[in-house]
Amino acid sequence: QVQLVESGGGAAQAGGSLRLSCVASGYTSTVNCMAWFRQTTANERVGVAAIYRASGSSFYDDSVQGRFTVSQDFAASTMYLEIQSLEPNDTATYYCSASRDAWCRGSLRKETFHYWGQGTQVTVSS
Repeated sequence: QVQLVESGGGAAQAGGSLRLSCVASGYTSTVNCMAWFRQTTANERVGVAAIYRASGSSFYDDSVQGRFTVSQDFAASTMYLEIQSLEPNDTATYYCSASRDAWCRGSLRKETFHYWGQGTQVTVSS
């Protein structure tokens, strides 16, 4: 099993930035990919950024390309999400996820990911 704990959410102003963190524990050696998803009460959970742990290669949903940056500290089993130029539409609960799949690279599909954190709320005001 792998446990994921997110932190770094909160309230922010539009135009500002936030950095989310996700610490993985447990059998982290089985994790090939980690990703960030976000969900509002009205919408389904959507993948926004992912990282392939072995190489650090990152992947983004088109809607956030250029504003979101995913990175990792491999040794610390920690993934980060830097959000710049915050927009009110970024308001959501952000979830960290992890996948055991060997073919997870580049995927932002919920079905690819086996482990989930509890989420951290991001609220952006205009």
